[in-house]
Amino acid sequence: MKRGKNYKAAIQVIDKTKLYESSDALGLACEVSKAKFDETVECHIRLGVDSRHADQQVRGAVVLPNGTGKTVRTLVFAKGDKAKAAEEAGSDYVGAEDYVAKIQQENWFEFDVIIASPDMMGVIGRLGKILGPKGLMPNPKAGTVTNDVAKAVLEAKAGKIEYRLDKTNIIHCPIGKVSFGKDKLLENFDTLLRAVIKAKPAAAKGQYIKSCVVASTMGPGIKINPAKAGE
Repeated sequence: MKRGKNYKAAIQVIDKTKLYESSDALGLACEVSKAKFDETVECHIRLGVDSRHADQQVRGAVVLPNGTGKTVRTLVFAKGDKAKAAEEAGSDYVGAEDYVAKIQQENWFEFDVIIASPDMMGVIGRLGKILGPKGLMPNPKAGTVTNDVAKAVLEAKAGKIEYRLDKTNIIHCPIGKVSFGKDKLLENFDTLLRAVIKAKPAAAKGQYIKSCVVASTMGPGIKINPAKAGE
């Protein structure tokens, strides 16, 4: 893969063999960011679990104290009072069967998060094959299937993120923008790590956090010492 001059310059600053303290790693991620846009900083956490086993799944959601820096568009499936509450909470879209048809017939995806009241899951079930592969299906563990749809809307817009294992046992999550600076990114990073550690399955054996890497959108990965991550 051909790399640009900014990436090559960043590689000269970062020691690829070193395990950095989280604060130093996030400071470096900001320092080497030279793109003409506000890059997102992502965290990649490899866990010592096997996602093929149901009792070793790691999934949940957490509200980052400083948000993600991204404007989140919400679609709420609800009726009656819950629909009204979602509208008052500022949801971008609120509806029921009408939005099922819109997604199915128009391939409409002008939203980032779907929230649903439990009684609407039968309706949303028709979209399983469409939403599932995109990671958009509402889920109780992520707090996106709830009777308190208004609270879920407010949390989503405040910077709530979902974390879940991929097939290689790695969690990938945005933790903010380079413009946040080291301190705010560190707060978000620590909040995410604590949530992941708290979600450790009882069936997990041995070292839980195997490795942890942070990187900006256009920057190289910076390794964090897993033994001290989240402290």
